[in-house]
Amino acid sequence: MKEFTIATNDCGQRIDKFILKALPELPKSMMFKLFRKKNIKLNGKTCKDISVILKEGDNIKIYAKDEFFSQNIDLSFLNADYNIDIIYEDDNILIVDKPTGISVHSDDTFNHDNMINRIRCYLYKKNIYSPYNENSFAPALCNRLDKNTCGIVIAAKNYKALKELNRAIKENKVTKKYHCITVKPLPSVMDTIVAYHKKMPNGNIVKISDELIEGYKKIITKYRVIKQYNNLTLAEIELITGRTHQIRAHLAHINAPILGDGKYGITEINKNYKCFIQTLCAYSVEFNFDENSSLSYLNGKVFKCGLPYFEHKYLK
Repeated sequence: MKEFTIATNDCGQRIDKFILKALPELPKSMMFKLFRKKNIKLNGKTCKDISVILKEGDNIKIYAKDEFFSQNIDLSFLNADYNIDIIYEDDNILIVDKPTGISVHSDDTFNHDNMINRIRCYLYKKNIYSPYNENSFAPALCNRLDKNTCGIVIAAKNYKALKELNRAIKENKVTKKYHCITVKPLPSVMDTIVAYHKKMPNGNIVKISDELIEGYKKIITKYRVIKQYNNLTLAEIELITGRTHQIRAHLAHINAPILGDGKYGITEINKNYKCFIQTLCAYSVEFNFDENSSLSYLNGKVFKCGLPYFEHKYLK
């Protein structure tokens, strides 16, 4: 038998979601069987409803074989570099400037030095996060950036903040703006462009269409020209939708690809500038939470990273 007392970072989620996170060795099919066999108790009573929302202080008892309860604490994040460039931090969130060349999460190379591990390592060293004291939660990123895109990433330090941030992002209440360099002029000084996007099943690449095709999803991208530098254009981009490679692929689709982009850019121009990493930076973020949100104190504040390296290197 395994017993849990629901802590602050566990409450507010469904009991089935909690169990799968708290007991990663327990197969989902076995969990459902435990519910059917009345082997899961909530506050001393048989729990039949897998969707019940947990409250702080709830008691859960799970009756199953001991093999499902063996749990090794994963401390691999301690192998990451914990020196991070912090833009803003409070008790709930952490806003960090991600450098170019660092993945946000673990990839196929099993490299432990990624942004989420760096953030967890930093919080561990500061005695803010300890996996020994958590049943189901670990600090998590709320937005993703490509490995070779630099700039702002947002991390939640507790479960409540994670829920609020994810909800706000889904409801377009978080405004994210990017800086980039295009190798050809944009069609106008500013515009909102619409197209249709599909991530291809083979290879990490997307296709863009002006017409709606089955399997494609609508994308909306706003741009504003900041300054023209001879053959290069410095632009500000705002994502209205957020899909894989949206900025890179959408700008290439309108014949204004990003300098250094090896996937959607122009190889000869990249070679001429000796630039082989996309000049794209998640430059600023602004929040607009609901008034009753626990994070509403962040409303109206704009957080920016430093000017990206490429603005100094290529714009002269």
